[in-house]
Amino acid sequence: MSTPKKPLPAKLLVGFFMQEKEIFHEIFSMIEEKLGKVDIISPWFNFDYTDYYKKEMGNNLFRRIIVFKNLIDQENLAKIKNITNLIEKLYEHDGKRKINIDPGYMLPSRFILATGKDYSHRIYIGENIYADLTLIFKNGDFHTLEWTYPDYAARDMRDFLLKVRGKYLSDLAE
Repeated sequence: MSTPKKPLPAKLLVGFFMQEKEIFHEIFSMIEEKLGKVDIISPWFNFDYTDYYKKEMGNNLFRRIIVFKNLIDQENLAKIKNITNLIEKLYEHDGKRKINIDPGYMLPSRFILATGKDYSHRIYIGENIYADLTLIFKNGDFHTLEWTYPDYAARDMRDFLLKVRGKYLSDLAE
């Protein structure tokens, strides 16, 4: 028989992609007010891996990740995704988003993203939100899965996430 135990607190990350970088700067303080103090901001990544968002958001999209200082309880991810969905709606125009905001969290063994879309590999976590196992950590690196989004599979993104993992492990040790 397994004995239930409290799960580790997680490192909250929020990914953004958009065409107009100014939108990120506009919503940064709103995100901090709703979700807490930001600890790390990624460089800008080109988001040219898919045409899926082209009709809604246009060409030449950019991705940026922010990492929060305080650790979170894993069960808060659905609530956080619903908060970021509301912020996205503030930047809708004619039913099209100008920004996509994807919260997720890191644990020593994996990186999870929240989504409103169900699929075979996604687990329902409440509040109409699913958890997507995006990357797993083993043998010193993050590894992709057959469904990992191409931008998260990219080497530069995984290198950034490795640095975040190092910070997360030091936070856990404190």
